[in-house]
Amino acid sequence: MWRDPAERPMVIGHRGASGHRPEHTEAAYRLAFALGAEAVEPDLVATRDGVLVLRHENEISGTTDVASRPEFASRRTTREVDGRPLTGWFTEDFTWAELATLRATERLGGIRPHSASFDGRYPILRFRDLLELLDEGSDEHRRVIRLVAEFKHATHFAALGLPLEELFAAELAAAGWGRGDDRLVSESFEPGLLDRLVSSGIRGTRVLLIEDRGAPYDLVAADGAGARRYDAFVSERGLLGLAGVVHGVSVGKGRLVGGKPEPEDGAPPRRTRPDAPLRGSELVDAAHAAGLAVYTWTLRPENRFLAPEARRGASRGAWGDWLGEFTRIMDTGVDGVFLDHPDLGIEARRSYLDG
Repeated sequence: MWRDPAERPMVIGHRGASGHRPEHTEAAYRLAFALGAEAVEPDLVATRDGVLVLRHENEISGTTDVASRPEFASRRTTREVDGRPLTGWFTEDFTWAELATLRATERLGGIRPHSASFDGRYPILRFRDLLELLDEGSDEHRRVIRLVAEFKHATHFAALGLPLEELFAAELAAAGWGRGDDRLVSESFEPGLLDRLVSSGIRGTRVLLIEDRGAPYDLVAADGAGARRYDAFVSERGLLGLAGVVHGVSVGKGRLVGGKPEPEDGAPPRRTRPDAPLRGSELVDAAHAAGLAVYTWTLRPENRFLAPEARRGASRGAWGDWLGEFTRIMDTGVDGVFLDHPDLGIEARRSYLDG
């Protein structure tokens, strides 16, 4: 019987152990399992022939060697994705057989030269490949390893006749994963996609991703300038409105650290309007009061990604006071943290719980 760790916050390997190996590769996922990740998070996009693949974005020039492949030079194009023009190579212009010939590259090579040294060694993966790896990894390590699947650009793909939720349901069925598997968490920046998952019979945990600014693109496509903003979802009123619709929210770490300081012990609590966006432990407490879990992304140790007070030295790639920032985030009461280095998440949680 697999062991299901009960410690919180849950440590989630962001695209595998993507601080150690190029993201979304078999090596990154297997290393995440070995380093203790309790879940891993893939990004899902689709090919022209309806295969779900694991890539940060549907534009793949930054994470593969496609730009160096002369046979695919003519595929470079400009597309509008979520209302913005973007030039490059897009998964929807390739079949899976074509993408399978590419090799992964490190997206943050200037910051992570060690990981970049593995460029060209690993092929890209399909979603079904990761499901097999999860089953193998859970058996090997004798513990539950969960899947936190992020759907990218759902409105864009639906317009191309590639509904991600339907492809997802089919892949789960083919792999023998039940649609209500308790290992399954689904997340998206588009609330409509989460609703359609329910219609497709997917009954796992559903989480709404919250950007630091702007509005969900599916709402923008429907309502234009009047679309509901992300800020509205993380107000007291907004969180109460999500209760029973989704199971949790996932926010960028900037909503939990930085900004106005928390009141000191003994100070009267600040009065916050019901429609004002919340921050820090105030956000987490309000979500919990509404019955929602809270996750946060992405915890990274390099100066480039740390809050200014946690940076050490002038190099963007040098590690700063990551332990201080990570434990400060955990102190807000979050239920799960996404990290590029799962081992640092385990260490930070140990320090936080011991502290």
